[in-house]
Amino acid sequence: MVRLRVIISILLLSCVSLKADAQNLKLALLVYGGGGDWYANPTSLKNLAQFCNQQIHTHFQTQEAQVEAGSPEIFNYPFVHMTGHGRWVLTDAEAQNMRKYLESGGFLHIDDNYGLDPYVRPALKQIFPDLELVELPFSHPIYHQAFNFNNGLPKVHEHDKKPPKGYGLIYKGRLVCFYSYETDLGDGWEDPEVHNDSPERRLQALQMGANIIQYVFNGEAK
Repeated sequence: MVRLRVIISILLLSCVSLKADAQNLKLALLVYGGGGDWYANPTSLKNLAQFCNQQIHTHFQTQEAQVEAGSPEIFNYPFVHMTGHGRWVLTDAEAQNMRKYLESGGFLHIDDNYGLDPYVRPALKQIFPDLELVELPFSHPIYHQAFNFNNGLPKVHEHDKKPPKGYGLIYKGRLVCFYSYETDLGDGWEDPEVHNDSPERRLQALQMGANIIQYVFNGEAK
């Protein structure tokens, strides 16, 4: 827990513009139990890291880290991404570890790859029983970092043909978890031939991903 606080403090103090904040850091993928395919998008974080390095001047390593929900290693990663299509089940110990991680300055991005939604909400309740997921307004700073998304999340994949929504868990005034629903950003981050998304959709997905990363490290500052 202390190590994560130190990492984030150094990053926030060392740069306002993200030029030095991701030296030797990796984007982390959450490994979780319950049977869901946490590994569903194997090329997405690599491509997001490359895009961020090019567009917002981070210096992420392009090889992702994989970290289990109950592992103390999670405290080494200021940003953890989660995806999948199926069940997410937490043990009490894992829920406690995730809560400590988020309370200590960590950030969790959950991206519903279709079918994850029924498990996200009870799992987050297990982590933070007193918090409620709230839909973030389009004016929220996460949509207005390096790239402006005046209408909120871009629509990457149709799924149930509902509008995309971005939800958040806010702990003591800080957004600790961003949940992207009915958009499938992670599919848009994948190699082009995986889903054959249009270049425009892939670009929008990557831009929104870069906004999330920039928000994690810079907060409301652009």
